[in-house]
Amino acid sequence: MAELDLTGAVWHKSTRSGGNGGDCVEVAGNLPGVVAVRDSKNPGGGTLIFTHAEWAAFLAGVRDGEFDLEVP
Repeated sequence: MAELDLTGAVWHKSTRSGGNGGDCVEVAGNLPGVVAVRDSKNPGGGTLIFTHAEWAAFLAGVRDGEFDLEVP
């Protein structure tokens, strides 16, 4: 697979991440055909690439609590 050009990516952090420099991810949804995700503390450290369908399925799982951890 050819490397994706991310120079035009517009990165966004969640409004819930606050301004404390915590553990956040940034998402770029403005790229043709894909959604890119990276660590906000290490933006050059690698990027995950998802199709729009994959990203929508992930968000649906988050909304449905599929990834919630049980706290003892």
